[in-house]
Amino acid sequence: MATTAILSTQLRLVFDGGMDGDKQIYKNKNFSNVKTSATPDQLYAVANALAPLQQLPLLSVERNDSHSIYA
Repeated sequence: MATTAILSTQLRLVFDGGMDGDKQIYKNKNFSNVKTSATPDQLYAVANALAPLQQLPLLSVERNDSHSIYA
């Protein structure tokens, strides 16, 4: 049976960049070197603390994990 291990975690904040005609524009800010043991609640709290420091409104918060698969 294969198992996985998290190698790294990245936090992405997605902001509303406005509209280009009828197309939504998204602006991203990525934060690397996030602890792999961070819970979703902790990441969401950090995102909500950082959002007021930005010029654009926050649309969503994403977590990107990089995994290694072992046999």
